[in-house]
Amino acid sequence: MALVVSVVVSYFLYTHIKRQYAQSTRLIKVVAAVRPLDAGATIPADALKLVDWPVQFPLEGSFTKTQDVVGRIVVFPIAANEPIRDSSLAAAGSIGLTAKIPDGMRAVAVETNDVTNVSGFLFPGSHVDVLVTFRPEGANNDQQDITATVLQNVEVLSTGERLQPDPSGKPQKVRTVTMLLTPADSEKLVLAANKGTIQFVLRNGTDQAQDTSRPVQLKDLTVFGPAPKAAAPVRKAAAPKPPNYYIVETYDGTKKNTVKF
Repeated sequence: MALVVSVVVSYFLYTHIKRQYAQSTRLIKVVAAVRPLDAGATIPADALKLVDWPVQFPLEGSFTKTQDVVGRIVVFPIAANEPIRDSSLAAAGSIGLTAKIPDGMRAVAVETNDVTNVSGFLFPGSHVDVLVTFRPEGANNDQQDITATVLQNVEVLSTGERLQPDPSGKPQKVRTVTMLLTPADSEKLVLAANKGTIQFVLRNGTDQAQDTSRPVQLKDLTVFGPAPKAAAPVRKAAAPKPPNYYIVETYDGTKKNTVKF
């Protein structure tokens, strides 16, 4: 009886373990990249393959057919052998730069030069602050120009016609820079470019701090020492009063003398 019971228990235990193992090793095919794919690239058929993926770890947004991915544009870089997910691709039908613009955002291009583009070190993906120097509306000749920060932590979408930075990090001399902005910030940038002189200030991409300093005027550029004390006014001495004289007349015979003292 003990032998029979042990055989039956062993059979059911073995069957259960086998079923669990079969479920844990069940695989499906998902679409992955054959080689690295850069942001902005259109995915060709020869860059795709099918790889095994465990069923018990579902991959949200993955594809099971390569034809669903061919022709789509990459928004975020994809590594070799990495499964391709819908969140890494632009919406179907998007082309060129529009593929990198999220819903609700805008791309605004502004003219630049060697100074405003930080000597060519602005690359796609860089983050900048935008400063503008202008004279306030209605200012008279006595009022000064001011420089103010109008936008902070703005992402650069493209520099010239480049959607990707130079792999070697070589500076790029371009005439236009395209920024990713909200509609409200787009209006600020266009107004700043038309009413004043704009300057891009490169910042660390991980720096999310928002500066709250006030605009700067020309008088703020000079460092003054303590104001000199005003000299005490020089008081003029009052004119002396004429002295009181005593006049004495003397006579010596017929001769008259007058003496003052």
